[in-house]
Amino acid sequence: MLASESVTELLVQWSHGDQTALERLTPLVYDELHRLAANYLRHQRPDHTLQATALVHEAYLQLLDLKEIEWNSRAHFIGLAAQMMRCVLVDHARNRIAQKRGGGALKVSLGRAQRAVTEREVDLIALDEALQRFVQRFPRQAKVIELHYFGGLRIEEIPELLNNEGTNLSERTVRRDLQFARAWLLKEIGND
Repeated sequence: MLASESVTELLVQWSHGDQTALERLTPLVYDELHRLAANYLRHQRPDHTLQATALVHEAYLQLLDLKEIEWNSRAHFIGLAAQMMRCVLVDHARNRIAQKRGGGALKVSLGRAQRAVTEREVDLIALDEALQRFVQRFPRQAKVIELHYFGGLRIEEIPELLNNEGTNLSERTVRRDLQFARAWLLKEIGND
């Protein structure tokens, strides 16, 4: 587990333009990002062409492109990194579907191409769309689900991290939020 204070301090220094803070931060967060990526890919189809290291590098490059962000905690960083990784995977799935629908490949009927798309890719895109709707309606619960399912944090860690950001959550509330989010997302994905 990362030392929250040192990571948070380095994030704040980096957000104020200190590039040496970024150099000191990278080795501290790389293993955590790799663990996140491996967790994401564990739930993908077995023949997925994206590897954990490539997913980490793509998400890290996107994080580096965020110029005017005020990092306020390790949880903030992990949540955003997890979100970036999810976006990379969704883009990867959409590109793969586009390729199957004729992006330079042999032309086939739309019906045949749709049958060729794997269920997990469709589920990932449907999940991403449902999560976008969920964030709009339930921002606190979305943060909890992002940290737990996509950030790989244990339930016990989430209240501590979010309470450092000014919320007042208990483990029990986190468990209820996760249960609610699961039910809501399953219902939404079922309606798509």
